[in-house]
Amino acid sequence: MTDLTAHHVGLTVSNLDRAVAFYRDTLGLEVLSRFEVGGEAFATAVDVDGASGTFAHLDADGVRIELVEYDPEGPASTSALNQPGACHVGFAVEDVDAFVAGLPDDIETVSEPRTTESGTRLVFLRDPDGNRIELLGG
Repeated sequence: MTDLTAHHVGLTVSNLDRAVAFYRDTLGLEVLSRFEVGGEAFATAVDVDGASGTFAHLDADGVRIELVEYDPEGPASTSALNQPGACHVGFAVEDVDAFVAGLPDDIETVSEPRTTESGTRLVFLRDPDGNRIELLGG
């Protein structure tokens, strides 16, 4: 069996330009590349007839975040974080409270920052498409 290495964490978005702006301008990630993929092989691989995708890869301190806008776009899906299949992307920050205080006014958090029983300070927020973002640290 071939050894696996991590390649990316992927998030589906409805508007790639808006999502890139959020991850770049609000979270400070560097845009590595933007590209399009389509054709029969891609549509078959993602199991969506006639699908194509417009992609952006961003760098989160060595972790590649892949944002993809699909054509055709499927229905939005929402699930509680405790439901199987739910996902989120976690980012470590030095000071959760300071980071949250520096967010633009239009970015809402799921709750105020909290300290868990294990001593981790964390907060969840959502990107423009509702994808969950966890910030954790001091």
